[in-house]
Amino acid sequence: MTSALVKEKLHEYIDHADDKKLQAIYVLVENDVEEDRVYDEATLDTFRKTSADYLSGKVKGFPLEESMERVKAKLGKK
Repeated sequence: MTSALVKEKLHEYIDHADDKKLQAIYVLVENDVEEDRVYDEATLDTFRKTSADYLSGKVKGFPLEESMERVKAKLGKK
């Protein structure tokens, strides 16, 4: 099974799991989750909202290259 399929199946399972099962899963990965966290919850919430807005079509996204060109153009105008 590919990693992508495993992730998809785990996401679906977690989305529907009861609290007891969620706690059990969390205990298994707690140390990794806590050590890997780079962003605080406020930043993660911003990422989640922005991602949801993009996926719903509420906001338009731009490819990285185009975004970088826009930034360079803005910086060059100052």
